[in-house]
Amino acid sequence: MAEAASRPQGLRRAVTIASAALAVFAGACVGRREPPREQRPEARPEPARPVERPDEGPPTLIPRDEARNKVAVLVPLSGPNAGVGTSIANAANLALLDSGETSIRITVYDTAQGAAVAANAALTDGNRLFLGPLTAEDVRAIAPIARRAGVPVIAFSNDASVAGDGTYIMGFTPDQSIERAVRHARDKGAVRFAGLVPDGVYGQRASQALIGSVERNGGRMVAMQGFNRAPASLGAAARALNARTGFDAVVIADSGRIAAAAAPLIRSGPSRGAHVIGTELWSTDDTLGKSPALRGAWFAGVADMRFDQLVTRYRARYRKTPYRLASLGYDGVLLAVRISRDWDIGARFPERRLTDRDGFSGVDGAFRFRRDGTAERMMAIHAVTTGGTTIVSPAATGFSD
Repeated sequence: MAEAASRPQGLRRAVTIASAALAVFAGACVGRREPPREQRPEARPEPARPVERPDEGPPTLIPRDEARNKVAVLVPLSGPNAGVGTSIANAANLALLDSGETSIRITVYDTAQGAAVAANAALTDGNRLFLGPLTAEDVRAIAPIARRAGVPVIAFSNDASVAGDGTYIMGFTPDQSIERAVRHARDKGAVRFAGLVPDGVYGQRASQALIGSVERNGGRMVAMQGFNRAPASLGAAARALNARTGFDAVVIADSGRIAAAAAPLIRSGPSRGAHVIGTELWSTDDTLGKSPALRGAWFAGVADMRFDQLVTRYRARYRKTPYRLASLGYDGVLLAVRISRDWDIGARFPERRLTDRDGFSGVDGAFRFRRDGTAERMMAIHAVTTGGTTIVSPAATGFSD
């Protein structure tokens, strides 16, 4: 069962968990390999209990616990990302309850009050594994602290630059979705690829991922255009692509909203029949089908069934709809539960198990960590339809190598 902690000035927020066990959904997740759905939340969740305030009495320190290993969940519970952080924390708590695991205790720490402060508090309390934080900036703040203490970090960030040297990232990165989508396009006969990528770090990583994926899968890059997300820039980039005739597929490496604006421009050019491909950024957009030019477009992402189940269970317990990233908190705890059989009470977390070749399974399907600390995921290919999306190529259920 998860525990709660409080500190003065809100440095650590309390998220308490009821002790009653729920129906076992996680038991079906651990050891199986099916994936979930992209869904936009209906409401902004709030913490399960208000934060302890300095005038409510002296702080209550985490009690000593010699019977369980301690896992810290480091997420924002206040500030602009409080809703996302609370969803992750609540889902982590659900996973522990669903699994029925009694050798692990979860404590949630509020990184919005200072990621380094939260990390140091977690170490003082004896936590031997960090789940979180959420942002790359916070990962950079806590990674050296955790490394010195020999505590692995399984972060929820999607920034591959912060992975490595004891830090692992669970977030979805563009290379994962682009690789899967390019491979699917090649299977459907596409050879010549073009790219429409935004300026900035994400665009740079997407363009590198696209070039590498096309080369690995035996295709050929024929054009790449950048833009700064302003309508005039996007239009100019699309026209420049149209001037390069003869591409079979074009990757629009941006949100569904940007893709909906770019696709009609591309469809008006000489390569109007080219396959339009998106990235993982499309996964949380439920309006894709409203754009006629996007219907039939592909993107790679996790499937939906298990996330739908998590949403139902989350609503029943917390009376709110979780943010999509809640699945990362759930799956992070399932990972810890699976490894707990090799984790002696009071010992260091067996980090070597994080790179098991067989990987792990949870709400977001099968995944495993590469040696560089990034996650390799099994993704499905979604096609945009009038009513939303449908899966046209299911995700693999496990790793074959």
